[in-house]
Amino acid sequence: MDNGRKKKLTFFTIGLIFLLSGVEYAVILPTIWRYLQTLEAPTYFLGLTLSAFSLSGLLSGPLFGHWSDRTRTTKKIILFANLFEIVGNLMYFMGFSKWFLLSSRLVAGIGTGAGSSIFGFLTRSTAPEDRSTVFAAVMVCRQVGLLIGPAFNIFLRLCDFHLGPFVVNIYTAPGLFMCLLWILLQLAVVFMYWDLPPLERGKDTLKKRSEMGNEQSIEKEEAEDEDDEEVKPLMRSQELVGSYGSVVTADSHKNHTTATSDATLNQVAPSPEPSVSRESSSPFKNFSLSREFLREEVVVLLAAQFITLFNQTALETMVTPLTQKYFNYGELENSLMYCLCGVEVITGFLFVRWLSRRVAERVILAVGLSICNISCVWCLIFLANPLGGFPWRLTEFVIGVFLQVLGLPFIAVAQVSLFSKVTSEKTQGFSQGVRRSVGGLATILGPLWAGGLTDNMYIMMGVMMALLALLTMMLAFSYKRLVEPSQEEEAESGDLC
Repeated sequence: MDNGRKKKLTFFTIGLIFLLSGVEYAVILPTIWRYLQTLEAPTYFLGLTLSAFSLSGLLSGPLFGHWSDRTRTTKKIILFANLFEIVGNLMYFMGFSKWFLLSSRLVAGIGTGAGSSIFGFLTRSTAPEDRSTVFAAVMVCRQVGLLIGPAFNIFLRLCDFHLGPFVVNIYTAPGLFMCLLWILLQLAVVFMYWDLPPLERGKDTLKKRSEMGNEQSIEKEEAEDEDDEEVKPLMRSQELVGSYGSVVTADSHKNHTTATSDATLNQVAPSPEPSVSRESSSPFKNFSLSREFLREEVVVLLAAQFITLFNQTALETMVTPLTQKYFNYGELENSLMYCLCGVEVITGFLFVRWLSRRVAERVILAVGLSICNISCVWCLIFLANPLGGFPWRLTEFVIGVFLQVLGLPFIAVAQVSLFSKVTSEKTQGFSQGVRRSVGGLATILGPLWAGGLTDNMYIMMGVMMALLALLTMMLAFSYKRLVEPSQEEEAESGDLC
């Protein structure tokens, strides 16, 4: 099988992984609270169970990322991580007690840590200019899972039978269903996923420059032979000399044919063995957490990851009580609303995927942050204390939710792509694990913050607005640094880290 087909199948399998992660969230979330009630769990157990999933993913992400950086492989890591998803969902199906259910989400959450390895793999196997497009496509897959997940509940809620000693009903069926899906995904990973070699940075550009240099060299030498003039040194760019070390001088004119042939071979087929072996053997040699993550641009992007996810999960927690209070919405109306939001998010990701080929990531990040600021101001004015009758309140609510959802794809894609460029590629798996852990912490704290202040919207929304204002100032002061470093700067950074 050719490498192009392997790459397509590998990326397709990655899309399936993120699709199932979205389906799992959408299938389990609607029924988990009533499931806990059948096991006589207190109210606070819902928060514990949901947070357990994020907590274990928060801890496992950097570990799996570190593992992939050490081995430069991801297939084994994905297969190993998926075992936790299979076992966790099987435990969820069994549901012996509330503590067993809590443990099931804790175990399943470990499997999400493989996402760090996958993002590291995507960083190493895609060109920087294509990275935003690839990341956007991956994120769309998860959103599609969130969108189609509720549809599976239509037939899962009809389950009412026994499987040996276990009861399959509306509460236990999601666990069994997801267990089967993750088993099928294991087979897909085994047969359709390959550890592709990393994409050599700037390879295509250097190849083109080499070919142009060779053509110019041949033309010059032919002209010099015809005119029988003195041969002048042929100077190449410092980048090519540093990489390939082949320069034709006047002294080498005596061996004209041999020198030209050797230069051509050296330019077209460089030998990367020493650097590859050095990177694969010790990617964390002289690595420093402070030098890698306390740089200005990295701090800004991690802050963007935390603040946007904190605000997003806080608003998600607030929406359901708000619709019940002001519009008397039930499960059907809320499901329809989430479905429409899913369509908007997918459309947004597709638009950002198109836009990322035309403008820089920092511009996309600034646009998304501006939209989120407008949304938060709108919610603070109109949703904290809705004005008017039912039509006006509904209009205010729809505009606020629309703006909030609209800004998410811009920030999500831009900050992930930029983060992959401003951090070292050698330790990309670990770095992506740290980024996802910061996001996991936000998804734990966001619902806790909103859940305790549902009746005091001004305080809740005011803090969210303050966080966005802080992020906006950080972005403004660090805007010039939010670019991909040059190869010289990256080489110096690699020597330090």
